[in-house]
Formats: sequence, C-alpha cells, structure tokens
Amino acid sequence: MRVMALDYGTRAIGVAISDELRLTVRPLATIRRERQSRTHIIERVFALASEYEVGTLVVGLPLRMDGTEGEAAVRVKRFIRDLQSRLAVPVVPYDERLSSHAADEILRERGADRRERRTRSDEVAAAIILQDYLNEHPNDRGADIPAPATHL
Repeated sequence: MRVMALDYGTRAIGVAISDELRLTVRPLATIRRERQSRTHIIERVFALASEYEVGTLVVGLPLRMDGTEGEAAVRVKRFIRDLQSRLAVPVVPYDERLSSHAADEILRERGADRRERRTRSDEVAAAIILQDYLNEHPNDRGADIPAPATHL
C-alpha cells in the first residue's frame, strides 16, 4: 500500500504520495486552507487517502530547531488527532524541520519563479517529508525491495 504525507501549514497543506512499492515519491496536491473548515480539509485528506489506497499517513511535525514543540506543533498534533478519528490507517507524526526550506531550494534550482514556488512549495515539502520517512523506515517496504530514489 502507498504512503501519503502532509505538510500542514498555516495557509495550505501539501500532499505527497509514494508508489505502491514505496520506492518513489511525488508531490500530489496542495489543499488551500483559506475559507475551508477543518472538517472539509479532513474530508479532502480522507478522499485522497481512499483514492490512492493509502496504508499509512505521515504528517510533518514542525519542531523547533532544538527539538522542542511550539505552537505550530501543538496545532499539528490536534490535526493529527482529528485525522486519526476519521481514518482507519496509522497516522504518524514525523519531524519536518527544514523541509520547507529544502523545497524552496529545489524549486529555485529548477528555475521556478516566485509565484510557482509559492504555489508548489507545500507539496514539494510533503514529498521531502515522505522521502525522509521512507528512507528512515526501509523495513516498511520489505527486505527484498531496494531503497527509494528521490523523484520530486
């Protein structure tokens, strides 16, 4: 089954997905949060998880650089609890420090202008979170499958 990752931000939620073998990762979508209720956002995540037959959902946890939790982490943990009450798959928090910065750098290197970086940075950050998670949890794919390649 696939793994899906979310980068939960104040304005948008980036979504990334793995392939069925958990070898590759790709940005999938950006869910804009403005004027959307938490219930609507959770329903959208549920719909994507169902459509892509997700077996695990990874949610980026925005820890401070010293590893402690701040207000952003508290908000994400609340969101994770809401997701867990709706989804029948494991919802796993995962350290996302510097993923947004890395996403911006990747997009800059690819020649993305400011508008494109603003539009795509959340889903690219979700892909980075997901790739890091898969790299750190190789046994989740099975021993006979090689380590994943990054495909953003």
